[in-house]
Formats: sequence, structure tokens, C-alpha cells
Amino acid sequence: MSTDLGTAEGMESRELVHFVTQQTRFALINNILQHPEQLPSMYELEELNLSVSDATVYKHIQKLIDAGIVKEVALDDDQRRQGYPWKFYGLTEEGRKFLEEHNLLAAEETLQQIYDTISDKPEKMVKYENAPRPDGA
Repeated sequence: MSTDLGTAEGMESRELVHFVTQQTRFALINNILQHPEQLPSMYELEELNLSVSDATVYKHIQKLIDAGIVKEVALDDDQRRQGYPWKFYGLTEEGRKFLEEHNLLAAEETLQQIYDTISDKPEKMVKYENAPRPDGA
């Protein structure tokens, strides 16, 4: 895949901006940005988007991966622990650059502050939030 996201999936830059700012996809990007490690698991993304189905969250993450905005990273086999997630989702370098160029990261710090104030997280989410993440992802 080209590192120029403007050509991802044959989309022009304007089309890609429209693509990433679709409500559910933009919410998922914001969830990634606000996560303490900027690498939430699928469960965490689903918990933060209760107004849509788990299948919808997965479908839109896959679309963002296909467009080169988001990457899936996994723990190595020897780092995986039973009862904890091992796949996580974060922005690609190209995705972050594209979002910066189009002023779509302006609220990153505010999003992180808002996330820090969420006090009613389910126990499983807190557990997953503190799960080991891949190094250098």
C-alpha cells in the first residue's frame, strides 16, 4: 500500500477526510486518541460505543485498517496472558500524519482528559485498559 493515504483505496484526500469523519469511524479514531496507550482493544472500543453494535464497531475498524488510517497490533505469543486481550488498534504513522494535516487531531489532549474522568468503567474494561500492550507499536 502506498504511504500516501490520499490514494488509499483509490480515494482522493477530500474523499478520505469525508471517510474518516463519518460518525462511527470518527468516534473510533477519537477513542484511539483518548486511550491512555492509544492502543485500545476491541472490547474497549465496543464499551465506548454502546450505541452501535459490536459488529458495527468491528466493521468500521476494518474499514479504517483497509484505508491505512488504523493498524491492528498483536502481542507476541510469549507475551499473551489468559483472560487479557492480545490484539489492539492504533493509528498508523501515515494515518496520524493525514489527520494532523487536516486538523483532525486538535482535540487530542482534551479527549485524553475526558477519558481520564470516566469513573463508571466496567471492571473488565479497567482490567483490559491495564493489559500489557505491544512494545513500540
